[in-house]
Amino acid sequence: MTTTEAGATAPSGETGDTGEAGAAAIVTDHDRGIHGYHKQKDEHLKRLRRIEGQVRGLQRMVDEDVYCIDILTQVSASTKALQSFALQLLEEHLRHCVADAAVKGGAEIDAKVEEATKAIARLLRT
Repeated sequence: MTTTEAGATAPSGETGDTGEAGAAAIVTDHDRGIHGYHKQKDEHLKRLRRIEGQVRGLQRMVDEDVYCIDILTQVSASTKALQSFALQLLEEHLRHCVADAAVKGGAEIDAKVEEATKAIARLLRT
């Protein structure tokens, strides 16, 4: 995460991290559209392709009339792989996006924490 160059101020009408108009604005990677998973993007895509292959394998198993329990075993493996991917993505979100909001403070941190909490709740329902 980086801040603006020394002496740079927020555009007219905007406030910086201190809440005062004209204060130095904090500009982070997140502001530039760089998400927490950016550095591991290639690894994530590789992992998702593996999961995609597992799901295609499930389709093939059904098409070939494989025994139900064998299919369910593979469903479990695919589900676990997706859950593991989701947890990794959540960790990166917390480390990058929520930490980014914490640097800025104010209502933004509250919004990001609420967003992360809702995402965790959705993951727990699965």
